[in-house]
Amino acid sequence: MKYIAGTTDINFKNTAVTLGKFDGLHRGHKRLIDEVVSLKDKGYTSLMFTFLYHPYNLFSDSEVKLIYTEEEKVYKLNDSGLDVLISYPFTRETKNIEPEDFIRDILVGKLDAKVIVVGNDFRFGRNRRGDVDMLKSMESLYGFKVIAFEKIRWRDTVISSSIIRSELEKGNMEDVNEMLGKPYFIRGMVLHGRQVGRTLGMPTTNITTPSNKLLPPCGVYFSRAVIDGISYPGITNIGYRPTVGSDNDKGVETYIYDFERDLYGAEIDVELLSFVRPEIKFDDIAGLKLQMGKDLELGRKYFGI
Repeated sequence: MKYIAGTTDINFKNTAVTLGKFDGLHRGHKRLIDEVVSLKDKGYTSLMFTFLYHPYNLFSDSEVKLIYTEEEKVYKLNDSGLDVLISYPFTRETKNIEPEDFIRDILVGKLDAKVIVVGNDFRFGRNRRGDVDMLKSMESLYGFKVIAFEKIRWRDTVISSSIIRSELEKGNMEDVNEMLGKPYFIRGMVLHGRQVGRTLGMPTTNITTPSNKLLPPCGVYFSRAVIDGISYPGITNIGYRPTVGSDNDKGVETYIYDFERDLYGAEIDVELLSFVRPEIKFDDIAGLKLQMGKDLELGRKYFGI
């Protein structure tokens, strides 16, 4: 997949394009992606068009947390079958572009879109004035076809990034993963921590996360570590480790069952499967060690190992 980010200098021909924010890459997004990928058989270049930054970041002092960071999104889409991912610069100019100009100058002028695939509630352009009806009204003028899909529902709820974000902030990982279609994951490089787990006989891998990564509540989770494409059962703590000298930054550390390889410097994925308990400050290290032993035993029962 070709990845183009942060530039308006793009030029493609004969494309099937899907458009949206694509925060989370959930089951509804997958339907759009699968559609444009299927059109490759008809000779189209399959292309996803989104924006480099979350729209609210430009106009708010608070940083909006993302289900998947840009780097995670690119990583996840590499195996989707897409030919091109464009993360277009989101500026005040692009925010205020008239929807008619967006269609003419970008969809037609820069992308030569022949098929446009969107959700039926897709909105774009200044004041979100552009919609599916506007796109369809210009099919004959510009020679493209619009395919608009109904939203996918789950448990009588329309799947959306905002709903997923809300459930993620509650730690409801089973619900989050059902809506995503795959387990929510955190991707990062393994760094040397304070090796507290090793001194307790339970060595963990520690990964860093960017500040704009949306993490679930602090606590312990059943998890899987994906290393070189192979999944290993594990148990992950997200938090500040208050018992052993609180950290300033929220950490993600994972104990991988029956795994002894040194992963320092490797990039791994940690998939969160189920919330176990909140983070607790124990009176002493002995209390922490006892609870960790209980957590690990629960994990063995969960995974059947």
